[in-house]
Amino acid sequence: MEMGSCILDGNADAVEFCPHESFYNVLAASTYVLQEGDQPSRSGCITLFDVDAEAGRLELIQKVETAGIFDIKWSPRLLQNPGRPLLAQADADGYVRIHSLQGSDSDGSKMHGNGLNELCGDCISSSMCLCIDWNSSATSMAVGLSDGSVSIISLDESQLNILQEWKAHDFELWAASFDIQQPMLVYTGSDDCKFSCWDLRDDPSNLVFQNTKAHTMGICCIAKSPSDPYTLLTGSYDECLRIWDVRSTSKPVNESSIRLGGGVWRIKHHPSTPGLVLTACMHNGFAIVKFDGNQVQVVEQYNKHGSLAYGADWQRGDVSVVGRKKSPVIATCSFYDRLLHVWTPEGDVFV
Repeated sequence: MEMGSCILDGNADAVEFCPHESFYNVLAASTYVLQEGDQPSRSGCITLFDVDAEAGRLELIQKVETAGIFDIKWSPRLLQNPGRPLLAQADADGYVRIHSLQGSDSDGSKMHGNGLNELCGDCISSSMCLCIDWNSSATSMAVGLSDGSVSIISLDESQLNILQEWKAHDFELWAASFDIQQPMLVYTGSDDCKFSCWDLRDDPSNLVFQNTKAHTMGICCIAKSPSDPYTLLTGSYDECLRIWDVRSTSKPVNESSIRLGGGVWRIKHHPSTPGLVLTACMHNGFAIVKFDGNQVQVVEQYNKHGSLAYGADWQRGDVSVVGRKKSPVIATCSFYDRLLHVWTPEGDVFV
C-alpha cells in the first residue's frame, strides 16, 4: 500500500528513519549528484520528512545543501543535554559531518523535528567517504574510504578525532560495520571481494578473520543481527544475500545463500522481529526476506522504482494499521529517477 512519494533534488542513495522514540516520525533522505566538466564537483543534500502513518502523510520539513553524500546514519543513542538525535554524514569530499536534530513542541506522542543543525564536521581523508556506522554507545564511528582504508573516529564534546586508520582492502570499501554486541570488533567489505573482521583493541587493528572465497564480486553491505550475537548478513554485487555465524566464518550458514536478482546494496534488520530483513537489490527493486537457520525465503518484493534500488529502512515504533491488518511502514529510494516511496507491504510479513 502506497502512503506517499516524492521526487528528490538529486540522485537518491540513502533513507533513514530516526530510531529514537520521540522522533520515530522523522525520515532523512540523502542525495549525490556528479557535476561533470573541467572541474567536476559532487553535490548533494539531506531532506527531512515527517511521516504520519495513520494519516498516510509525507510532509517536507527541511532541505540541507551539502557535498555529495554516500551514506547517512542516525546515532543509536541520544546526545546528552539536551538529548537530541545525531545524524552522521559520509560524503564525497572526504568529510564526516554530524548534524543535531532539533525538536519542536510535542503533541503528546512524538516530537515534530524542525530541522538539522550542523554540530561538527572535519575532513578525515583526501579519499571519498563511502559508508559510515556508529558503535552501540554512539561515541565513535567506522568510516569506509574509496582507497580501501577504514577510519575509526571518536565524537567527544562536539569534536571529531581520528583514533585509528589503516589500509584494510585493495579497492573501494563500501561496507564498515561495528559488531553491535562486541563493539571492539569492526567488519569490513570491499570491491576486492574480501570480508574481514578487525579487533580495535590493537593499534593498528588486528585482523581477526578474512574470507576471500565466498563472495564472487564486491561486497556492498554488512549487517549484524541486533537480536542474535552470532548472526551476521552480507550483501554483494553477485546478487547473493549470505547469512553467517561469526563463530565459523570459513563459509556462510547456507552455502548456496539466496539470490535476489540484483546486487544486494543494503540490508536492514527489522527493529523488533528477529529473522526479518529489508534489502535493496539495485537492479531488482526491494525485497523483504525471512530467515531461520539455513532456511531463507523472499516473503515480499517491491518493484515500483524505475532505477537503482539503493536506500531502504523500517520505521520504528508501533506498526501502522491498514484497515484491520497491521503492517510495518517502509521507506525506499532509487538513484537516477530520484524517487522516494513510503509504503506498507501487501502481505503479512510477520507470519
